[in-house]
Amino acid sequence: MKLRLATWNINSVRLRIGLVERFLKEFEPDILCLQEIKCKEEFFPYDAVRDAGYPHIHVKGQAGYHGVATVSRIPLTANGTENFCGTGEARHIAAIVDGKPLIIHNVYIPAGGDIPDPEVNPKFGQKLAYVRALTDWFGESGKADSESHHLLTGDFNIAPCEHDVWSHKQLLNVVSHTPVEVEHLMALKHSANWHDTMRAFVPEEEKLYTWWSYRARDWRVSNRGRRLDHVWVTPGLESSVRAMQVITEARGWEKPSDHVPVIVDLELD
Repeated sequence: MKLRLATWNINSVRLRIGLVERFLKEFEPDILCLQEIKCKEEFFPYDAVRDAGYPHIHVKGQAGYHGVATVSRIPLTANGTENFCGTGEARHIAAIVDGKPLIIHNVYIPAGGDIPDPEVNPKFGQKLAYVRALTDWFGESGKADSESHHLLTGDFNIAPCEHDVWSHKQLLNVVSHTPVEVEHLMALKHSANWHDTMRAFVPEEEKLYTWWSYRARDWRVSNRGRRLDHVWVTPGLESSVRAMQVITEARGWEKPSDHVPVIVDLELD
């Protein structure tokens, strides 16, 4: 079974539903994981998504903030949502691909504010706590064995590698690339022996970005990007990954998100 999965921080699904429709039509993913949908479940644009050919929709929403949704043109079964750190924020949703031993976890890790000091900035402390909670949950759940088939994707809000940011030296003290965040993300990666599908296709010495700030006058020219969006799989799925692409041109679409979609193609048994 061929499976095309995409992830995208859409930064308000109602505001950018036209971009979602365009992406679904042009790139035809089987499953699209959205983050930062910024709406309650009842206000999600179900009709537009169904009309685009994606009738299987699972949403964990929140008014004005956060929120995740997984939409699919193939059957999915809801597999719960976790309230990590007990904050009540809509940041995780899981679904099982019907007929396949594959669980997809769609997550939106907190951004962490501007100051990389949890004593001064509670948002940064929340971010680190959230990653630790994910680490404990995946590690304790025994998802690292070779028979596990889990896929973890979404906006992690952390760019771990040197060339995941436009300037390693200049961003070492900037939230999203600080050593403590990278250390936490690597602990999460080791918790289930996760495989970074994106870096499997783009060597670590090459630049790889999925986000460009709205503050840049010309994001293409400055190219001051960061790789904040990720697709990880457990060891049992590593050999199933066939291709990966970052849809960079979406950053230039009309009224875009500051993130762009990432697509991974898999061949499932």
